[in-house]
Amino acid sequence: MGGDESRDQAIRLLNDIQDISFGKVALIILATWISISALRRLLPYLAAHGPADARLYILGAVPIARLTLTAIAIVWILPIIFNITFQNFLVIAGAASVAIGFAFKDYVSSLIAGIVAIFEKPYRPGDWVTIDGDYGEVKRVGLRALTLNTADDNVITVPHSVIWSANVSNGNDGARTLQCVAEFFIQTAHDASAVRSTLQDVALTSAYLDYHHPVTVVLQEAPWGTHYKIRAYPFDMRDQFLFISDLTLRGRMAIQSAGYETVRLPLIREGLPEE
Repeated sequence: MGGDESRDQAIRLLNDIQDISFGKVALIILATWISISALRRLLPYLAAHGPADARLYILGAVPIARLTLTAIAIVWILPIIFNITFQNFLVIAGAASVAIGFAFKDYVSSLIAGIVAIFEKPYRPGDWVTIDGDYGEVKRVGLRALTLNTADDNVITVPHSVIWSANVSNGNDGARTLQCVAEFFIQTAHDASAVRSTLQDVALTSAYLDYHHPVTVVLQEAPWGTHYKIRAYPFDMRDQFLFISDLTLRGRMAIQSAGYETVRLPLIREGLPEE
């Protein structure tokens, strides 16, 4: 008799309704929601007003803290509602696997990819990434998707499952700054050494330059002329577009002042090989 009772107790999935403290479950859910909401507001505020060197570390803590709080809440609630035994675990896991496989395949794929992304960090809040041709700053990393804010101030939501099938290009990969490139196209008849030196000076005198990183001017010959690139790093990567604009404007002025002629865009297109 005692054996039958123990066996029935083992295979019962749910606790008796009178034994389930719904008030406690509600309090756990409410406390978790309040904690996550507070962290989502507090940590970005600290990142924006705190030391610049700590900004990306603080933003990167948001998804980890949210995942940790959610996991704690789930582990806390499960024993209150379910009669947790090894047999019940197998039953629940099997039923959940079948339901997930048929009904929530794409959603769960994004959730799993989100957990992987939190630990492998192909992107994190504050990073500037290119995903499927969209370039922007990662503003939020949720469990299912991330949010990008582009240079045109568009907000793009990208499911984490994209990492299974697409490349993710990360411009700074957690660093405080990133490389910016300003390009110039000059006709062949010129002093390349003098142009390189001029463009180097343009970069070194920019108000946005981070002097802790090198400034490089590279060039490549083409049938239509010479292609120059200034590669440099802004002090704050949020100023990257202002930095590129500053380099481009002052670089063109310096080239024109030196008496060199730039190549017009139609001529460049005529010189490019057909695809």
